[in-house]
Amino acid sequence: MVGVPFLRTKPPIRGCTNGRFKAWRPAAVHGAGAGLADPGDAVLEARDLACLRGERVVFAGLSLALPAGAALLLTGANGAGKSTLLRMLAGLLRPAEGAVLWSGQDVAADPAAHAARLRYLSHQDALKPALTVAENLAFFAALWGGAVAPALAAVALDGLADLPARVLSSGQKRRLALARLALAPAPLWLLDEPTTGLDAASVERLAPLLAAHRAAGGIVVAATHIPLPLSDARELRL
Repeated sequence: MVGVPFLRTKPPIRGCTNGRFKAWRPAAVHGAGAGLADPGDAVLEARDLACLRGERVVFAGLSLALPAGAALLLTGANGAGKSTLLRMLAGLLRPAEGAVLWSGQDVAADPAAHAARLRYLSHQDALKPALTVAENLAFFAALWGGAVAPALAAVALDGLADLPARVLSSGQKRRLALARLALAPAPLWLLDEPTTGLDAASVERLAPLLAAHRAAGGIVVAATHIPLPLSDARELRL
């Protein structure tokens, strides 16, 4: 059974981070059974995270806890901090306050270990246009392991393996980026608008990939403006 994410928001302490916090805005968790979960069961935790953009507080006092197999959707208006939160969870951006933990350990203490346990899919597809579809994916397979052909088949690109990436449509390029998820397993998937450019059939094709990852104990955190094929996912609205 997928645990319910724990979320808490609170005003930051007056005077912290050079006293730049002038306002704060709470977030909310939605979904069947949404509420507080036991942080003791968490694999991925965020504790009292705060994000500043210039002098503006994007979010503050944000805490969550996700157990193995959990899925969390990040929603909200453009500029609400969804991509920023994903980058914090990936260890790519340090929060103004707070910490991200994996199994109780601060990920900032060993960034390389945290990078090895996750797959981060950003807005950019990160493809080499002169390389073929198969060659693009082979680059990541050399880094992480895994087989290229089954990963391409998982996103229905096996028939285009020998085409250069530059001739692909935007949706096909996004599917090629998503094919990296089907390579060697990693316990944490952080996905920023994973369905950009995808048609309905391609979105549904993600369902078995996401389900298999979660069944093996993997965690999914995805920023999205549309529903994703993730059963029992909770929503964090920023």
